[in-house]
Amino acid sequence: MVDQTLAVAPRRTRRLDEERAQAILRATYDLLREAGYQGLRVDAVCARAQASKATVYRHWPTKASLVADAIRTCKSGEAGVPDTGSLRGDLVAWFGAIARSVAGDEGPLLAGLFVAMTHDPELAAELRSMRDSKVAHAEAVCARAEHRGELRPGYDPGLIDEIVPAQLFMRHFALGQELDDEFIEHLVDDIMLPLLVR
Repeated sequence: MVDQTLAVAPRRTRRLDEERAQAILRATYDLLREAGYQGLRVDAVCARAQASKATVYRHWPTKASLVADAIRTCKSGEAGVPDTGSLRGDLVAWFGAIARSVAGDEGPLLAGLFVAMTHDPELAAELRSMRDSKVAHAEAVCARAEHRGELRPGYDPGLIDEIVPAQLFMRHFALGQELDDEFIEHLVDDIMLPLLVR
C-alpha cells in the first residue's frame, strides 16, 4: 500500500543560485537563436550550461517556461526614446531603433517564436503574458509633443503600439524589404503623424 502522506507532501526545490540560473538562461537564449524553438533541446541547453537535466526541469518544468524566462532575462531592453525636440524627430529616432532590432539578431528569433506560438498553446500563453507593449513610450513621446503644442488633447498613443511593430515585421519578414530611412520616414510622415494629429 502506498503511503498517502508522500503523495501530498509539498515538493522541495532547492533555490538555484543566480550565476547558475544565468548560465542556463543564456545557453537557452543562444541555442534558441541558433536552432529556433522547434530545434531547441533541453539536453543541448544542459550541455552548454554544464547543468543537469534534473536541475533544469526542477526550476523550468516545460520548454515553454524555460524559453520565456530566457527571453525575459537575455533579450536586450529597449532604450528610452530620445528627446529630439520635436514629435517627428522623436518618432523617427524611436522607430529607427525598433527597426534596427527587428533587422538584427533578435528579429528572426522573435519571428520564429511567433510561428511556434501557433502550434504550442503553452508557449503562446507564456509569451503573451510578457508582451512588450510600446504604449508607455508612446505616451511619454506624445505628452512631450502636447506640452510643446504639437499635439492637441484627444490623440491616441496606443495607435503606435497597434501599427508600428506590425508594419516593421511585415515589411522585413513578409515582404523581404529593407527597413531603411526612407521607409521609417514614410511610416512617420504618411501614417503615424496624420493619425496622431487628426
